[in-house]
Parts: sequence; C-alpha cells; structure tokens
Amino acid sequence: MPRRAAGDNIFAMENVLSKVTSLREGELGYRAPPQNLEAEQALLAAILVNNNAFHKIAEFLQPDHFGLPVHGRIFHGMAKIIERGQRADPITLANYFAQDDALSEVGGSQYLNHLATNVVTIINAEDYGRSIHDCFLRRQLISIGEDVVNEAYVHEFERDAPQQIETAEQRLFDLATTGQYEGGFQAFDKALTQAVVMADAAHKRSGKIAGVATGFTDLDELLGGLHPSDLVVLAGRPSMGKTALATNIGFNAAKAYREGRGADGKKTAEDGAVIGFFSLEMSAEQLATRILGEESGVSADKIRKGEVSNAEFERFVQASQRLASVPFFIDDTPALSIAGLRTRARRLKRQQGLNLIIVDYLQLIRGSSEGRNFDNRVQEVSEITRGLKTLAKELGVPVLALSQLSRAVEQREDKRPQLADLRESGSIEQDADVVMFIYRAEYYLGREEPQRVNYMDEKKFNDEYENWQKRLEEAHGTAEIIVAKQRHGPTGMRKLQFEGAITKFSDFIARDRLPDALP
Repeated sequence: MPRRAAGDNIFAMENVLSKVTSLREGELGYRAPPQNLEAEQALLAAILVNNNAFHKIAEFLQPDHFGLPVHGRIFHGMAKIIERGQRADPITLANYFAQDDALSEVGGSQYLNHLATNVVTIINAEDYGRSIHDCFLRRQLISIGEDVVNEAYVHEFERDAPQQIETAEQRLFDLATTGQYEGGFQAFDKALTQAVVMADAAHKRSGKIAGVATGFTDLDELLGGLHPSDLVVLAGRPSMGKTALATNIGFNAAKAYREGRGADGKKTAEDGAVIGFFSLEMSAEQLATRILGEESGVSADKIRKGEVSNAEFERFVQASQRLASVPFFIDDTPALSIAGLRTRARRLKRQQGLNLIIVDYLQLIRGSSEGRNFDNRVQEVSEITRGLKTLAKELGVPVLALSQLSRAVEQREDKRPQLADLRESGSIEQDADVVMFIYRAEYYLGREEPQRVNYMDEKKFNDEYENWQKRLEEAHGTAEIIVAKQRHGPTGMRKLQFEGAITKFSDFIARDRLPDALP
C-alpha cells in the first residue's frame, strides 16, 4: 500500500469531502450551507495546469467565495504568484506555503500535486467559478436571513422595523452587486452604437436634447438637459426659490412624459421623465399645494388661508384632476439616511420606472451612521455626495440635489454665489457634474431701500431713491441661473421669469421682445 501510505492526508481529505457531501444531501438530517467542493477542486486544478484559466474568473471570484477555507487560501496564493508575473504550479505554491501551515490539514504540497494530476478539463473553468460564486451568494443569503430574523426579535428604540427593513434591503443589494462580472471593458463599436441610440432618442424628443428637459428653453440649450448618471447640484441662499425651481423642473418633465419600449421590451421614456422627489424639508401636501398653485394660477398662500373665490377654487380642483395621472412620486420622510434614499430609489425604479431623482435638500440627509463615526460634518457630506453620484450611475438617471450656501454670500457687495460658497464645498463641488446657482437680485434690493434719515441732502436722497427704484424694477420678476460648473459643457448664466405669488418659473422674455402695448 505504498501510494496510500504516502498520501494518507489526501485520502483523508477526500473522505472529509465525501462526508461533507453526505451532510449536504441530508443523510444526517442536517442542512449544510451550499457549497460545491468538487467545482472548487476542478477550478484550482485547471488553474494549476493552465494559469490563463485564472484570468477568466479573477474579475468576479474572490478567496472568501470558496466553501472550504483552505481552497480559498490556495486560490489567494495563486493570485499573488500570477500577479507577480510568475507561473503558479505545485512547485511555486509549495514554496509560497513553505512557512504556512494552511495546507497541512490536506496533505501539504502533495495535495497540490494531487489536484494537478487529476485535472479533468480547463475548458469549463469559468463555469466552475460561477458555480462557486453562486454557492457563496446562497450562503450569504442564509446569513442575511438569519440576521434579519434575529434582529426582528430584538426590540430597539433606536432601530424600528422600517429601519431594519432598509438595512436588510441594503445588504441584499450589496450582495447582488458583489462579484458582478458583466462590467469591464467593452468594444468601441458597442459604445458607438449606444451613442447613436442616445442621439436618435434626442432627435425624437420635442426639445431635441439628449437629457431630461428642464422645460426652460435657454437653460436646456446651455445644459442639453439633465443627463443620465449625472449629479446636478442646484444651490442658493434661503428664499431664492430652490425648491420652486426644482419642483418646476420635475413637474415639467413629468407632464411631458411619454412611455416607450426599448429593444429589450423594457419600459423607457421617449420624452419627459418619471420623477422621484425626496422632500426632506416640506411635506407631500405642502409640495402638492405649491404645484397645484402653479398649475392653476392660484396663490398657494391664499389656498392655505382659505382666501380663494369660488372661481379660483374651481380652477384649483380642475388642475388637480388634470394632474392626477402625472408620474410624480413624493417621499417626504424626514431625516432620511443616504442608505434609505438609495433603497427607496431602487424600489421606485423597479416598480414604476424612474428617470429623474430630485433631493430637497442635500444637507438634510443623514450619513450611514451604522458602523461609522464621522469626525465632522464634512466627512458625512462627502459620503452623501458620493452616494448620490453612485446612485446616479447605478440607476442611469440624473440626480438633482438642492444645496444650501454659506453666509459668506451675505458679506459681499456682489451677492451672486460662487463655488466657494457651497457648504462643505470640497466634496459637493468635486462629486457634482453640474453646479448651478440661483440668484434673485430683487430679493436683496427689496431690503436695500434708501432711508431718508441716512441722507442730509434731499437731492442726493431723491437721486438714490430713484436709482434704487429703477434697479428694483429691472430686477422685478427675474432670476439668474448661474451654471458655475459643467463637466461636459460650457458654463454661463441664463435668466428666467419668476412669479413669487405662485412660485412659478418660466422662460425669460426681454422687454424689447415683448409685443407692443395696445393703445
């Protein structure tokens, strides 16, 4: 029995594998976690014989995906040797494990020789790798399921049931994207085809733009719409109209929505967009009132106070009936975490479709505090902006995030915002593809009315007051949208009309382009 004497550990290992298989098949009434030890052996053997097999599975397979830890150690050793440009075989691996007892339980270097000499084929190496990865995912699913059950039994005031659900969904999504092997390089002709498809879709849209149209002609001309995968930041000081403009953009896109079908049969937006609006500051009812006020031409303030005539109320009701079917979805959960926001956006995408995400506003989102301790707010905002940019790329939709500005704006004579005025500007400016500021001179001019008591000279006071009135008249009902950063296009400024009573923006029409007044 010389061969058996020399390979006692190998045969012992094979006996262990046989017992594990028996357990897996339920012979002892125990359900072992899913694992395919035969596929693990076959894959390792294939790599030992031909290292090119490693490159077929290296993108998605990791050492901890193996069911038997020692197989993961062997795979890790192979990866290290191959990455150094050397050949991984039983000899080089034996040297690698010379100071490591990891292989002792399976017979040391003899086990490597056993694998190499008993290889069946290297053709199916990728299939073996996928089988191993599938078993790993199943084991992780079991682990997540056990954690969900155990956590549900524990009642914690800090973590209610909805938070536990969001955590479970986040873990499931992270698991679903672990080891994805659909990515990587793609042929240039495929990228060209996608570019042509995008251009064709833009040609078919009413605005002839590639992205989601904002509904404002001049702004769309500068931006080309809001593009998929872009993080667009709209910033301004309080009372500038950030929420109003974001709501207008979202509702313009929702009203223009036309459903189509892609080549794969999935639902697409031929024009307009399905909107997911995360309102962390205002309730859904307040937002709806604003939108109805804009659509009906009835002041939202009058609606809230009940100061509407019968005719105005009728217009209000008719507007609500017209807008009932618009694909505009609102989530007004306060203090939502970035993880919760991502989870809900994915869910909406899956259930209703999603073409544009609006977040009002960025500084009200919480970071993922679980397992993290942020030293300061800058680190937390950095995580939030990275999360929003990742979400935009993941779902292939633009994310329009509103942001506050620092008080430094108020200290300058020219109060037009600059990139440096962004709160925690380093991360926001870096991660955003587009940064837009909203500035209304009328807001500041209204607070700069000359006071008679400050002037000794009556004529000087009258001149100053006349000049102030002229500037206020010129600025009345206008807003500047300043595009301070655009990763894929030019920067610049565009004007919009603003009706404060109904919080509505519209295309700007210069006075010299208005029709002549009637006699």
